[in-house]
Formats: sequence, C-alpha cells, structure tokens
Amino acid sequence: MRGDVLIIQEWHRKAGLKAAQLIIPQIEQSAGKFTITVAGESGSGKSEIAEVIAEALIEKDINSIVLQQDDYFVHPPKTNENTRRKDIDWVGANEVHLDIMDQNLNDFKEGKAQIAKPLVIFEEDRIIEETINIDEFKVAIAEGTFTTTLNHVDCRVFIDQTYHETKKARLLRAREEQDDFLETVLKIEHKVISSHKRIADFFVTGDYDVVKNEIKGA
Repeated sequence: MRGDVLIIQEWHRKAGLKAAQLIIPQIEQSAGKFTITVAGESGSGKSEIAEVIAEALIEKDINSIVLQQDDYFVHPPKTNENTRRKDIDWVGANEVHLDIMDQNLNDFKEGKAQIAKPLVIFEEDRIIEETINIDEFKVAIAEGTFTTTLNHVDCRVFIDQTYHETKKARLLRAREEQDDFLETVLKIEHKVISSHKRIADFFVTGDYDVVKNEIKGA
C-alpha cells in the first residue's frame, strides 16, 4: 500500500529472524518458487515481521517479494471505513479480494514473469492496478489478517496475539480512530482470525518467539 510506513521494533526483528531461520531450510529444499503467509490480528506486526523475514532471506541470497493484503481490499481505506460504519456485517474476509491474492500466488508458483495486482493509494483513497515483474524472486510473502486461508501457500506463520494485546502497537501506528466502533470491528475480526490458528505451520508467541505448530489441523 503506497503511503504505509513501517515501524520495525526489536521484537519484530526477533520474531522475523527466528521465523526465517525455521523456514529457510524448507526454501532451500524447494525446487520451485516458495510462498509464505504472515497473518494475525490488527496491530500484531504482520507487515513488520514479513519485512524482517524478507531482509533475512536477502542475507542468504534469496530474493523475495512482499504482497500486502491491504492492497487487495474491495474498497480503499477511507471508503471501507465508511462502508463498515453503515453496515457492520461488511466486516470480515468479504472485504478483501482474497481470490485475486490467491491467483497472484498461484501465478508466482507457476513461474509466470509478471503479475497484475491492485495497489492502494492511501492518501488519495483509491485503488489502481500495477503490473510487477516477479521473475527474479524465489519467495513471495503474503501478509495480512486473512492470508492464512489462502490456498497456494507452502508455509503459514500466525502471530498469536489478540486485539487486546496489540492495542499499544495500534496506538503507535495511529492508522484508525480508536473508538468503540473499532473495538466492535476488532472483536468481529478476532472471532474469524482466531479460527485460522490451527492450520498455521508456525506461531509467533506473545514474547515474539517462533514455535512449530505440533498439532496442525487439530
């Protein structure tokens, strides 16, 4: 999303580096392109951890691209906020073109040279389309609240923190108005996103360690 600013803290770096350490052997054993998702609730550090993973991969001469779920929303940010306030039932995975994001990952894995994807211009509250070259990348990292549910994924990372635990980070980011309506939105999202945890491969814990999901799918 154009206009987004990442504030990478030490704990993001800790989790991202540990996740990369665990995932790199899988990437190195993969003959083709490799896809990763980084998911979690609002303010959990998805974008930051994904960026740290990408930086760690570069250190191993593994080129990667990060795809942000924020670019795939049906409406741009301000319009989406207004739509939510008019109809609270709009909140959820239906707000996002997950099908397009999944197709982009599929095209990446199939070795296509380019993908066409949406791009949000935050300050202008509009969405355009961009075509990006993906030939040079071995790994695609898709980050966002609902990305665990995408199909064309080799490794899923889930940040195991609730919206109550991420409040400080959300205040620091200052992207949304922190009011009762936002709390309602986050509560709805929590119910949806928490159910995705069971299909993740790795969890980022409350102290930003990364552990393997030993009971995946249970």
